[in-house]
Amino acid sequence: MTSAGPVDLSVNIGALRLRNPIIAASGTFGYGLEFAHLLELQSIGGFVTKGLSLNPIQGSPAPRLCHTPSGMLNAVGLQNVGVRAFVTEKLPVLRKYVTPVLVNIFGYLSEEYAEVIRILEDAPGIAGYELNISCPNVKQGGIQFGSDPAMVSQVVGLARRSAASRPLWVKLSPLVTDIGLIAKAAEEAGADGLTVANTYPAMSIDVKTGRSRLGCPSGGLSGPAIRPITVRLVWEAAKTVRIPIIGLGGIETVDDVLEYLSAGASAVQVGTASFVAPGTVGGLAVELEKRISRYKVKNIKDLTEVLVPKLD
Repeated sequence: MTSAGPVDLSVNIGALRLRNPIIAASGTFGYGLEFAHLLELQSIGGFVTKGLSLNPIQGSPAPRLCHTPSGMLNAVGLQNVGVRAFVTEKLPVLRKYVTPVLVNIFGYLSEEYAEVIRILEDAPGIAGYELNISCPNVKQGGIQFGSDPAMVSQVVGLARRSAASRPLWVKLSPLVTDIGLIAKAAEEAGADGLTVANTYPAMSIDVKTGRSRLGCPSGGLSGPAIRPITVRLVWEAAKTVRIPIIGLGGIETVDDVLEYLSAGASAVQVGTASFVAPGTVGGLAVELEKRISRYKVKNIKDLTEVLVPKLD
């Protein structure tokens, strides 16, 4: 027996309300405009733009992508047009769509994060910000912002003061000893939500040439290979913080979505699957509604009671 009538898939991530918990992840969805002709953008909960920096970045040399077993390596090098060009060239077109647009932000100094947000604060059409704190802090000898609770607190705190009018999510690095400690530092510094987690540093070498299969020696591993690792990180973070968590890593099917929700995520982001099949993110929203109706619940929030994992 299934529930009668439609299922309410809407979720609240802090003050931001999404029509469903399926979000297109940063880095694989361009600025959103590239996918507008491939799926109905309004069918998804929202999308996160590729990372924006204070100034344009050319990115890494080709090749930038290579396949791996159950995954993909990328070394795009954070190529982007820069925040000012985004505001003048990309954002006016994005405002034609009703789908919430979150802007991914990165920098190599804490002040750069704050300055990018300051520029975006005056621009309409943005639903919120997502901080990529997996970048090297040049003031600290290249150590990642996201690897030390004190640095997390500093960069998130500065960004929070600049983001006076919009929600602030923080995208955590998986390269930490205690994800809960980092998550708590971000929460206490003012984060409204946490994206868990970024890609994993990895390499692939062509033994015939002795060279990396990427233009750079190493890149970031994503795809199904990382899902079990990241599900655990979501579970660990969810035990530590009260703010919503957005699970990210290897999602291809509705079962994958439900696994992340079972681990404590309130929503998910779909990344690498968009490279394989651009319509995946839209299809997941449709399939999720069908699946949830089998649980005889009317609201996705009620599903959390059904999905509580038995891990004792």
